[in-house]
Amino acid sequence: MSDRPEEEIDDSSAPLIEHLAELRTRLIRSVLAFTVAMVACFTVAEPILNFLVEPIADILRARGENPQLIFTAPQEKFFVLIRISMIFGLALSFPYIGFQLWRFVAPGLYKSEKNAFLPFLIASPVLFMMGAAFAQFVVTPLAMNFFIGFSDAIPALAAILTGENIPDDVQDSELRTVFLGSVRESLDLLLKFIIAFGLCFQLPVLLTLMGKAGLVSAEGLRGVRKYAIVGILVLAALVTPPDVITQVILFVVVYSLYEVSILLVTRVEKKRNAELREMGLMDDEDDEAEAGNA
Repeated sequence: MSDRPEEEIDDSSAPLIEHLAELRTRLIRSVLAFTVAMVACFTVAEPILNFLVEPIADILRARGENPQLIFTAPQEKFFVLIRISMIFGLALSFPYIGFQLWRFVAPGLYKSEKNAFLPFLIASPVLFMMGAAFAQFVVTPLAMNFFIGFSDAIPALAAILTGENIPDDVQDSELRTVFLGSVRESLDLLLKFIIAFGLCFQLPVLLTLMGKAGLVSAEGLRGVRKYAIVGILVLAALVTPPDVITQVILFVVVYSLYEVSILLVTRVEKKRNAELREMGLMDDEDDEAEAGNA
């Protein structure tokens, strides 16, 4: 039998059919909220698209080229706007959807569990937005500048390999490749950056939750720090272009999040040990032993 007092749990002894009916109500409200948000975002999908592709437009303007993207199928632009509406509609309605899910599961949680999980429910979307902003304003301009400007480096690289002098008018004397970006393919790449960095910024939330569950410890995270550094370097090489500056920026950011996660897990462990001492399940010698191992 559980040692926790029953009065800490909300009165939620409803029959299974009532729980299913409540779940259906929560899901219907969530779907309606998503539908309304998607329709609202569709009315401003064009400005959102312009905002997302602005780094590409800035690079093309700096190169003296026409800042435009093309679509190769009659329906391509329409479905791009639909996709933007769905993604940003989900983001816009996520707080309400999360609230509905929380209202469904909260009655079955103890008060201590509610207090433990609620900060993470708030921190997770905030960190995702920070990662998305980092991708949009830092990573995307660097990556697009490398990818689009790579065509200019090919004649110069060929001249270096053959030992020839690089002509001043290389772009006029050689066959020139011009970037005619597709709306769909450009948006796919931009969204991959946003989602990838948004998920990378979830690292403190993930590791802290695992620390609360006892799956990881601060000592263990410190012990695998060198492997984490190698893993982050590999991640930086995979999700960024072969540009040292971009890779270094990503490595510094993600590794900083890893160190922050260690501090958060350490704080969680200290709080858990204090609670165990209050309950008489842990003495000072055990605490000192853990501190010595750390």
